[in-house]
Amino acid sequence: MNRKLLNEELNRISPEEFKKALKAPLVMVLDNIRSQHNVGSAFRTADAFLAEKIFLCGFTATPPNNEIHKTALGAENTVEWQYFHETTEAIKHLKEHGYQIVSVEQAENAVMLNDFTVSNNMKYAFVFGNEVKGVDQEVVNMSDVCVEIPQSGTKHSFNMSVSVGIVLWDIYLKLKG
Repeated sequence: MNRKLLNEELNRISPEEFKKALKAPLVMVLDNIRSQHNVGSAFRTADAFLAEKIFLCGFTATPPNNEIHKTALGAENTVEWQYFHETTEAIKHLKEHGYQIVSVEQAENAVMLNDFTVSNNMKYAFVFGNEVKGVDQEVVNMSDVCVEIPQSGTKHSFNMSVSVGIVLWDIYLKLKG
């Protein structure tokens, strides 16, 4: 039988240690996300995988925000974030700073996530789109590559926060590998 670990046994780092920790070379760009709970979940996932930063764009809500806090559970205070009025401004900024722009979207010539290779010498910015419309076409056009999560069911879509979890887990494993 397995005993559940107590919170004290999880070897969690403190917020101060998190801020000093070496981050994964990845940024998340949230493109006009409607749900504040999805934003909070993205913060929590970014914290779990030591993402560098989150760019909140367009009408995506920003901290401090009670609805974000409900799912972020404080990660909105540890993960760095920056707001851009337009997602295209964030993309231009990231390109100027040497990031490869990767839109997570079902698009022509998209690379399946399991086939997407990463390099430890590269910095990545993963763009996650609106829950209904996905990543804006102008942002897709500015992207270096589109990555699609393979799916076999009838819906061919995930909740945005689930996509964040799948993609960051996959990239985290690839960078550690």
